Amino acid sequence: MAEDILLRMTDITKTFPGVKALDHVSLEVEAGKVHALMGENGAGKSTLMKCLFGIYSKDEGHIYFEGKEINFKNSKEALQNGVAMVHQELNQALKRSVMDNIWLGRYPTAGGIMVNEKKMYKDTMAVFEELDVKIDPRRIMSTMPVSQRQMAEIAKAVSYNSKLIVFDEPTSSLTEEEVEHLFRIINMLKERGVGIIYISHKMGEIKRISDTITVMRDGTHVITSPAEEMETSDIIRYMVGRELSNQFPPKTNTLGGVSLEVENLSAQYSLLKDVSFKAYEGEILGLAGLDGSGRTETLENIFGNATRKSGTIKLRGKVCKNRNPRESIRNGFALLTEERRATGIFAIENIRENTVISSLKKHQHFGLLSNRSMKKDTQWSIDAMHTKTPSQETKIRSLSGGNQQKVIIGRWLLTDPEVLLLDEPTRGIDVGAKYEIYQLILDLANRGKTVIMVSSEMPELLGICDRILVMSGGQLAGEVRAAETSQEEIMTLATKYV
Repeated sequence: MAEDILLRMTDITKTFPGVKALDHVSLEVEAGKVHALMGENGAGKSTLMKCLFGIYSKDEGHIYFEGKEINFKNSKEALQNGVAMVHQELNQALKRSVMDNIWLGRYPTAGGIMVNEKKMYKDTMAVFEELDVKIDPRRIMSTMPVSQRQMAEIAKAVSYNSKLIVFDEPTSSLTEEEVEHLFRIINMLKERGVGIIYISHKMGEIKRISDTITVMRDGTHVITSPAEEMETSDIIRYMVGRELSNQFPPKTNTLGGVSLEVENLSAQYSLLKDVSFKAYEGEILGLAGLDGSGRTETLENIFGNATRKSGTIKLRGKVCKNRNPRESIRNGFALLTEERRATGIFAIENIRENTVISSLKKHQHFGLLSNRSMKKDTQWSIDAMHTKTPSQETKIRSLSGGNQQKVIIGRWLLTDPEVLLLDEPTRGIDVGAKYEIYQLILDLANRGKTVIMVSSEMPELLGICDRILVMSGGQLAGEVRAAETSQEEIMTLATKYV
């Protein structure tokens, strides 16, 4: 075994009921290098890493770390042996402080009994200063935006002095500035000889940060190649098994009359202040801005997920109070939330139950739910979204993050909303599936529906939207036409009230 090979996984096989998630997959990672792992949602990337990390037990194959065969029984054993993982879906103790989350399970103690809070704070600050992370260690996790919670998770992985760190979609909730910060951290780790496995669907990131790229498809290894020898078009072709020439479908929607009017919208418990705008029938309206600018808060206050201080919402001239999500759904609104794990999926339920939960009334016959009707709609959603699942009875928690997202989008499409509110709809979604979601959004607009979407990916907003509203500091900083603006103009507006 070559000295610089830090990790070697050979012929890894893993089967779940009804699906072979990994079929004799092999992977080698060098010390001090970034190895990108790519593939469509459900290709087996996260499953392979979970077999390494001790979350899943492999059915076949061998794993060698630093030349020794290992079989971690759980994540604690992996961490103790120098392997850390930053998960795509954050699983944090939200009611505890940042430093509690970082040192959970390994608290420094005073006299072997009491937790040494002073040392824990000092040690946390030492990690943060090394990584240039500006977070108060005593801050309660639930009070922070997702991007800061993600940075805290990254700092936690580094705090273990790991020799190998797996980053699973680490930038899905980070701002552009935070992505640059993460790349500086990764380069620092490389210089220390740390091996990095980097999972992402963002082609620009992969080409920029990676030394080697491995592509997986349908649970199998497709190709491993030096990053500089693979063009973006090659990666996409290997991922999806076909050419994908256009990133966005052609714009075919036309705008009608005013559909939604939002006047002087202000939030009770967030910085959202005096937001007013109109949206039109058949329009795809983007919401841009930096993290914490009020994008998500705007959608939540329209949908009744958050407490409104003031403001009026009208749909086709009729006032909609939207005091809570139930009332908003009745009024023709739907909201896809930013965090699917926390506020999107019902993890212990199956695909069908997660799909029809918001449209149960249409499946009632004489007061009873029709299984036939629910199965029909669920199958439509699976087919329309190209969701990879063994069956409708599969628990949603066993699907990849991207396929979970497809189920939730399908759920809201089945409610046939007049106004569809989307918060980061393609986060953690592969390029092929993104195109399909864009097409579904466009199809809704072509039917005269109004779509309002928040996205941190500027090219996405420019490629799919008609107009873009730019938020800054809880206020509406400006409005631009997608076909006539630039990323620079949007960023200038995004910093207007910061």
